[in-house]
This record gives sequence, C-alpha cells and structure tokens, in this order.
Amino acid sequence: MTARVTQYLIGAVFAVLGGWALLFPGSVIELAIRPEFQSDDYLATFAMACFGAQACLFALVAFTARFTRLTFLAYGIVLLPFFAFNYYFYFVVPVLTEIGLLDFAGNTIMIALCWHGWRVAEE
Repeated sequence: MTARVTQYLIGAVFAVLGGWALLFPGSVIELAIRPEFQSDDYLATFAMACFGAQACLFALVAFTARFTRLTFLAYGIVLLPFFAFNYYFYFVVPVLTEIGLLDFAGNTIMIALCWHGWRVAEE
C-alpha cells in the first residue's frame, strides 16, 4: 500500500466519524455519551457538530495534501494524547459508551496507518 493510499485511509476515518458528528450530532450524543452526561441543550448539539466539521476539514486536508514521512510521524505523535483522553473518559470518568469507543478504534487505525505511512513515504 502506498503512502498516498495510506493518507486517504486516514482521511476516510476522519470523514466517516466527522461526517456522522457533523450531520447527526444528536445521534452521536445519544449513542456515544452515557445518559447521565447527555444534554438536550442546543450548545451540546452545536459543539458536537463543530467537532464533526473540524474532523471533516482535516479529512479534506488528508485527501488533498501530500504527506511525507515527517507528516506521518508528526501526526502519529499528536494522536498519542487522544488515547489518554479515551482511557480517562471511559475508565476514570465514564462519559463514553462502548459506541463512544469508536473514537479509540479510529485513533488505533490511524496510528497504525501513520506507522505504515512513515515506513513507505518518501522524505
């Protein structure tokens, strides 16, 4: 698999999960957040949609830019704190449901793709 295909796959993770949050923020809140932490407040829906919009924006970058080894490395490093986020908000303060762990799954896929992209990309 080439570096270009690898970055498209990273973009796809962002497009799918971000698109879900952008287009159906109420669904994300209902399925991914435990009931005791859910809010009917418009700001919660707005914030979730904004989160999705940001993810879709990065998907566009991943689909159109040319990633180098440094890009894959930097992105892989930047992903690491998100694993702490997933751990904390599932085990310590259980905000996320099991469906909310799709974020963890997406991060795991993307870090594996970053490792692969770093290995196959040109300088």
